[in-house]
Amino acid sequence: MRLPRRFAPFLVAVSLVVTLSYEAMPHARVKAGKTPDPQPFGAECRVRVTGSEAVAYCHNPYPETDHVRLHIECDPWWDIDTDTAPVDAGPAMTVRLSGRCWDKVRSAWVSHQR
Repeated sequence: MRLPRRFAPFLVAVSLVVTLSYEAMPHARVKAGKTPDPQPFGAECRVRVTGSEAVAYCHNPYPETDHVRLHIECDPWWDIDTDTAPVDAGPAMTVRLSGRCWDKVRSAWVSHQR
């Protein structure tokens, strides 16, 4: 399909206006000035559940201390879920967290806090 010649200047003008207005308009996600580099944070944790016991090993490769906690959700409704006290995982340090239920562990996970 071929457009008539009288529409060509109109199409060029519209495409220039759209392109220029897009480049001149400030974008919502872009902040003025230099953005700070995000500092890596958070220990890498591995959780193992065996029957009624849960054990987590957390290694922190970063220079900032990470406060880690093990959370255990028990399977039967009458068994009480448990959370360990926060443990400081310092730079280049590995910590062990453990807990248990009376019967079975449904799930276990680790939370991190700066």
